[in-house]
Amino acid sequence: MRLLELNNSGTKSARALTIGNFDGVHLGHRAILDRLVSVALKKNLIPSVLTFQPHPAEFFAREKAPVRLYGNREKLNSFSEAGVAQAILLPFNRKYSKMLPEQFIRDILVSRLSVKWLLVGDDFRFGMDRRGDYDMLRVKGIEFGFEVEANSSVKVGQVRVSSTAVREALSKGDLEFAEQLLGKRYNVCGRVIHGDQIGRTLGYPTANIH
Repeated sequence: MRLLELNNSGTKSARALTIGNFDGVHLGHRAILDRLVSVALKKNLIPSVLTFQPHPAEFFAREKAPVRLYGNREKLNSFSEAGVAQAILLPFNRKYSKMLPEQFIRDILVSRLSVKWLLVGDDFRFGMDRRGDYDMLRVKGIEFGFEVEANSSVKVGQVRVSSTAVREALSKGDLEFAEQLLGKRYNVCGRVIHGDQIGRTLGYPTANIH
């Protein structure tokens, strides 16, 4: 899989694209990625993901932004394992936060990324003040010549699978349910930092992960 920055997104070949933060790459995300890759193969398009760095919530209010479930490396590995050919990083900043949804469609999706097929979640919002939605994409798709599909939510029992639901399960100590939502074991990755080794004296050796 190739990792590209939006401002240097390379080839003008036609793309099948999905957009999102994909924090945790849970069951709902994996359903989107599976559908993306499947359609891209059928239509001879490049299966691509447009994701954000930093997370928009971190840009607007870093101190209030949710804790990330996984880092970028784990997220990108999940994209690659799903069969995604290109991961495109959008450097979210003030310019993009003020971009009208119509401009995002015209300048980013059509002109820069040559999108021919677009897959979004059923609750997808984009552009300044989250004004853009699926209905706008569908209308603009007709105008600019790309197809749009909305992927239905995935549920575990009565719970809609989302990164927020995973965080809530973890905050309650319900690791089993969090892993059901993720569809995989939950793990924490990072660099081990040597501490004061107090845990050893108590009979509970620990690892300080930064």
